[in-house]
Amino acid sequence: LPAPSDVALAWWNNHANIFKHTGVTLLEISLGLAFGILLGASSAISLSYFRPAQRWLLPLLVASQAIPVFALAPILVLWLGYGISSKVAMATIIIYFPVATNFFDGLRRTNPGWVDLSVTMNATRWTLLRRIKIPAALPALASGIRIATAVAPIGAVVGEWVGASSGLGYLMLHANARLQIDLMFA
Repeated sequence: LPAPSDVALAWWNNHANIFKHTGVTLLEISLGLAFGILLGASSAISLSYFRPAQRWLLPLLVASQAIPVFALAPILVLWLGYGISSKVAMATIIIYFPVATNFFDGLRRTNPGWVDLSVTMNATRWTLLRRIKIPAALPALASGIRIATAVAPIGAVVGEWVGASSGLGYLMLHANARLQIDLMFA
């Protein structure tokens, strides 16, 4: 292992290159977060709003977590290519589950008194969802987004390890292949 001073020196000598690759990875993470949050929140609302969807989508949601992310990365690179789209898809897949499950749990755990009151006041299902359930579930959604933000870099970097021409994962593999362990750590 390189000394911390060697890592700091490697970072200083290569900071422009590291920043360039960091920008690519941050773009992949940001797009993955945007798509993962939209897809996860949409799925949670669908599960909450359409009861029949729970029967077929909820088991798929849980089963999707049994597939290792590392196994999906090569398939995504083959389908979507070495560009940014396969890395964004990888980050989206990792982000999707915590957002969907936390938001769905928040929608299900809405205070029953609020739901009963809105039904008593003849609220439609859409009004109930929009005015009662979604606002009540926002803390759960925020919790899912917090978890997703923490794991989003994993998806982007794993995708870059499998096949990329830029990004921090690519830079790490490139430095490792040239035995520049100090740069890899930087």
